[in-house]
Amino acid sequence: MAPMSQEDLEWFKSTFHPIPKPQLPDDSVEYSLYLIPAGPAPAVTEEAAETRSRLHEVQKTASELTKTLLKDYIWQRDAFNLEIAKENGITLLRGRTNFGDSIEDEWVIVYILRELSKKHKDLWIKVVDSDGEFLLVEASATLPAWLEPEIADNRVWIHEGDLVIIRPKQEPKGSKRTTEKISLEESRRIIREEPKRLMRSAMIQEEAFYRLRNYPKQISENHHSALVTVPRKVAYLLHQKPAYISPAVEAFYLRDPIALRPLRAKDPNNLVFKPDDLVTVSVKFTRVGYAQLKSQDFPVPQSWIGKLPPKTDQKAYDRAELGMKLSCGFEMLLSDPQNQDKVPVREMKLLLEDIDTGDEQLPTDAEIATWDKREDDEKWLDINFEDLEGELRGKAKGAAADKPGAFGDASAQENLQRIVARFEQFLNDEAADFEGADLINEFDSDDDDDDDDEDDLSSDGEDKEASFDEEEFARMMKEMMGLPSGPEPKGASRPVNQPNRVEELDEESEDDTEQIQELSRQMEAELRGTGVLDLNRRPNDQQQSLKGKGPSTGNEGDNNPGDEMETDEDINVNLAKNLLESLQSQAGAAGPGSNMLGMLGMQMPKDNRR
Repeated sequence: MAPMSQEDLEWFKSTFHPIPKPQLPDDSVEYSLYLIPAGPAPAVTEEAAETRSRLHEVQKTASELTKTLLKDYIWQRDAFNLEIAKENGITLLRGRTNFGDSIEDEWVIVYILRELSKKHKDLWIKVVDSDGEFLLVEASATLPAWLEPEIADNRVWIHEGDLVIIRPKQEPKGSKRTTEKISLEESRRIIREEPKRLMRSAMIQEEAFYRLRNYPKQISENHHSALVTVPRKVAYLLHQKPAYISPAVEAFYLRDPIALRPLRAKDPNNLVFKPDDLVTVSVKFTRVGYAQLKSQDFPVPQSWIGKLPPKTDQKAYDRAELGMKLSCGFEMLLSDPQNQDKVPVREMKLLLEDIDTGDEQLPTDAEIATWDKREDDEKWLDINFEDLEGELRGKAKGAAADKPGAFGDASAQENLQRIVARFEQFLNDEAADFEGADLINEFDSDDDDDDDDEDDLSSDGEDKEASFDEEEFARMMKEMMGLPSGPEPKGASRPVNQPNRVEELDEESEDDTEQIQELSRQMEAELRGTGVLDLNRRPNDQQQSLKGKGPSTGNEGDNNPGDEMETDEDINVNLAKNLLESLQSQAGAAGPGSNMLGMLGMQMPKDNRR
């Protein structure tokens, strides 16, 4: 082979680019644990010998924490894990967990990492997910103006249970931004040698770790136990390892036509879990998994027809229906070829082989009677719109006031009120631009505006500018949809503090508006001439107009504006037609049509023709 010429070499250099670092998968959290002692970096040989030994100690501590805090915990997908790794000559602990749809699993990991950092003073922890520095996202309302997402990488650490942020070399004043980015190596050097650049803010930390306020008590509340009627083999597997519930529920929830093939077989004897030896046992789910299994409509497979109790005994039927779904999930999990390399599937097949060979026996009814029988309340699944509206306002009304926790649990109520408070704060920030709101932080004080803010509050402490007027909203929705808005109630008037956005437009905006309106009128006149806007004409007329054979527009007698404009009755008919088509296309699910009608207090019946 001839050697490369200089021209070929230059071309190769100009087109070669390093392979980009793969992005973190969705629904995954990655955590890196570094041992960073204060002072200059030690020698490489010394660091390698000492660090590995210390990291083993950290692993041991993490194992003890998980056994204590996460006893019998069921993960939605992957579990918390730590492995020794090496990156750019640095030895560290690293782990990655796919938490699926269970956001609580991600925060359980953050809690474990935070507790771990309290036990090892020289341990510095980075934790990110597919959104990047998600701890900063939680604390976005309290961050200094210079801390933008573009420069946030490698600045956020957990140390001794605190959230630590690395400041830039020269911190900008006021709302100014900085473009200074730092690498991981530089970040570690700053931690060792420039402790003055390490920022610890109680306000930011409180917001960043807000979801951990009820831990470790909340860890046990991430699960739900229920009584279900399942084949004896399923009960045996779940008794051996309750964590098998998560892959089985996921197999059911993410089923496809290939996975459903075993359930469509005509001969039920080919099934692994035949519905002919059913027992009722208590099963522990993740809350997300239980909601996924409970909420899905699933037609009864051929093999299960006649196996469910009559609906007159609703409790027994519900337990059997839930068990039927769970058993189908196990069947699909073990039968689908794409699952054969998964560790839980291999373990379950070994357990079932021991049953088939006689090395193990299925539990008897007497043994099952000694198992724990727990059935948790399902109220957390029920969401009432009136209760939700009351929680969003921060107060309950009527009967809901006498029922603590009428909507969800206490944590859900607190989160909703916090979201609404933040939204009102954002709406009332007059300094906000297209990049977001410049919120006051611990570096910039604004004491002069305190008096002005008090004027914007009503007697009950509610913010007038961000208050939600249901009647005004319903009136505007009806006007936009072409419905009669009805007479305004006596004494009704526009809120005093509500700004008139039209009056705030400058002269240039008014000129633009007039030009747009004039252009719209011209386009409408052209379209009306072709008959495209006539929604009530016959198909023959439409074909004629498209061929250029429609009624002539040159006759002055036909140029009556009243003939060209649609009547109110036509608009209402078309509106009703479009709304009904929208509802039908939703197939019983949530959508724009049902949402708008719900806002107007109208509930449409289900379409039972399907």
